[in-house]
Order: sequence, then C-alpha cells, then structure tokens
Amino acid sequence: MRWLDGFTNSMDMILMIWNALNDLTGYFHNNSKADCCSSRHSSVLYGAPLYAAAFLLPWFPWKYYHEGDWLSGLHLVVSLCAFDSTLTFVQQAQCVLFAEIFTRYESRLQLIKINQVASLVGSTSILFCGLISDNMEILLNFQVIAVVVAILATASLYAGMCHISHLEPKRSPEENLFSETVQDLPWTSVISLMRQILTQKNFRLFLIVNFFQVFHLTFFSNFMMIFVDNLIPTDVLPSSIRSIMYGAGFICPQCLVLISQSWLRKFGYYKIILFSFYLEGTASIVMLLLGQQYYYFLALYLTVIMVIVQASFCLFNLPLADMVDADLLKFNRQSPLSSMVFGINALFTKPAQSLAPMVILSRLNQFGYGNPNKSTILDLHEAIFNLICLVPLGIAAIQILVWSPFSIRKKTDYTGAF
Repeated sequence: MRWLDGFTNSMDMILMIWNALNDLTGYFHNNSKADCCSSRHSSVLYGAPLYAAAFLLPWFPWKYYHEGDWLSGLHLVVSLCAFDSTLTFVQQAQCVLFAEIFTRYESRLQLIKINQVASLVGSTSILFCGLISDNMEILLNFQVIAVVVAILATASLYAGMCHISHLEPKRSPEENLFSETVQDLPWTSVISLMRQILTQKNFRLFLIVNFFQVFHLTFFSNFMMIFVDNLIPTDVLPSSIRSIMYGAGFICPQCLVLISQSWLRKFGYYKIILFSFYLEGTASIVMLLLGQQYYYFLALYLTVIMVIVQASFCLFNLPLADMVDADLLKFNRQSPLSSMVFGINALFTKPAQSLAPMVILSRLNQFGYGNPNKSTILDLHEAIFNLICLVPLGIAAIQILVWSPFSIRKKTDYTGAF
C-alpha cells in the first residue's frame, strides 16, 4: 500500500509538471506556421486521430502485467500524458473557435446547449461499455467498444469541423502581417503579452475561481465512491441506488444546463454561477448541522453538490470568451490572443487536478485509510464526513468572495471588434 501511495503521489507530480509544460504550448499553437496549427480547423483535423489513439492507449496492455510491475506504472503515466497532450491540443482549438466564431452571447448559449446534448448522448457509451463488457470483466469486449467509441469520436470531430469550417474568421492581409510579426517575437515580448493579460483584474479573479472549481470537481469525481462506501451502509443504500447516484453525476449536470437556458438569457452567467456558489455553501452548512447519521440526506447532498459543481463548470467558457473579447478591445489588438488566454487559464488551473488527489489522500491516510481497523474506522468516517462538508463550504466561501467583484456581467456583443 505504501508503494502504491508513493507511486500515486509521484504520478500526480509528473502529471502536474507535464500539464504546466503542455499548457505553455498555447502561445505556439496560436502563432505556429506548421500546417497542423495554421488554423483552428486544421488543428482539430490533425489532432482528432491522435486524440482517439491516446484514448485507446491505456486499454491495450503492453504485456501481461503482474502485481507491482513497473511497466504497468510506466504505461499508465505515458497514457495519461499522451491523452492530456492531445486533449489540450484539440480542446484548445475548440475553445478558441467558441470565442472567435460565436461572438454573440445568444450564439454562445446555443452552442453550449448543443454541447450538453452531445454530452448526454456520449455518456450513454458508459452504459453500453458496462453492459457489453460485464463491468469490464471481459476485457476483449471492452476493447472493441473502446475502438468503436474512438472511431465515432474522430468521425464526429471531422464532421463538425467540416460543417463550421466556413465560419472560421478569415484574416485580412494586415492581420496576417501582424500574425507573422508576432510569430517572430522574442520570449521577452511573449512574457509582455502574458503580463498584459494577467494585469486584467477580471482575468485574475476568474483564474482563482476556476482553480477552486477544478479542485472541487476533481475532489468529488475522484472520491465519490470512497465517500459513499465509507459513510453509507450497503443495507441502507443498495448497489442499484449507488449506481443511480454515480450515473447522476454524468447525466444530471447536462440536463441542468439545458433547462437553465432561459435563466441564463434572463440573468446572465454571472448571477447563475454566483447563485451556485451560495447553494453549495448553504447545502454544506445544512449537512454539517444534520450530521452523518442521516444517510438519505447524505446521499442526496453528495449527488446535488456534484451535479451543481459540474453544471456550473460547464458555463465557465462564457466568461473566459468574454475576457478574450475584452482583451481584444482594451489593447486594440488586430486579432484576439484566444489561444494564449485559454492556455494561461489552463496553466494556472490544471494543477488543481493533481493537487486534489494528493491533498485528500494525504488527509485520509492520516486516519488509517490505507490500513483501516476497528479502532480507527470511526475516526476515519468522521474525517471523511468533515471533508465532504468543510471542503465545499470553504471553496464556496472563497469563490463567493472572489467572484463578487467580477465586473463582466452583461450580455455584450463584440461582433464589431473583429
């Protein structure tokens, strides 16, 4: 167990460093002369098959692994790094298209709606994988399903990009000259551009909020099963109900975003996101006051918090796209630094994905999570309950304080800026 904990911490550190180096490619992605980076359209077309291959990499062992085999650890690290790199490459191009093509608030809301519908359809693959592979007991069946999913994902990316390729903004000769000049800038000028972006108060506030949102989301998505298994007896909550709870974390956030479209149009994303923080904090206080003996309330609380965190996170591209527009206007740029803005955001927020497991596992191990026994089990349960109440409460308090002064709140149309 100690070896496993040490490997997990080492892997998290490797991924954290890799994420930082990987996210720095935002500048080069924005200005590279390579064919694969010549346009957002090309980035997705070149990146889609690599993304699919990286998705398949962890599901095909390099050999038969025995317990403690170092090669299995290397396989996992390589797979995670490859997947993160290809995901960043493709996702960054998609996010930039979101900001540069869909410049009106209404069109961005419509795209988010379509994205959530696609996510709902895609989430059914989890059900089919579980059924056909007997919950991954039959590896060959699971591998076949994984290949089919990868092919469908690649085809969907190609179809989507071919459909919207005519919408990608064409640069004028003056803008192309500006872009060529930017490509040859020394690192000092690159740092100067990054400093210009980071000097904007709204962007700094958003980075803090987004960091804690990613931490919060990783906290629940990675440890939900551990929390439920330790705090709620199986005779109170059978496995079928637990499966529904876990499934709700994948399906309900998309449904919540879809039904909140009218609220987003009426109130704007600022108030909706702020309301979600207040809701998380209030739910945490209520659960803390009730105590861990109310098992059904505890199950409901865990499900609701996870759904709210995921649903509000789905909206974070809206303020980020608005900040790309605001940066364009503030510094009178001839073309938006979309990739750099999204890259800096990822650089500062992705470490939360590695920090959350490290911090939580360290805390749990202090109470004997790795080697539980009758003398420590009650202390462990108390520690877990405090974590699931105090961590969301603390994060909600910080996010409310930081998000409140965020001043980009109106539904602004930046079409004329391009």
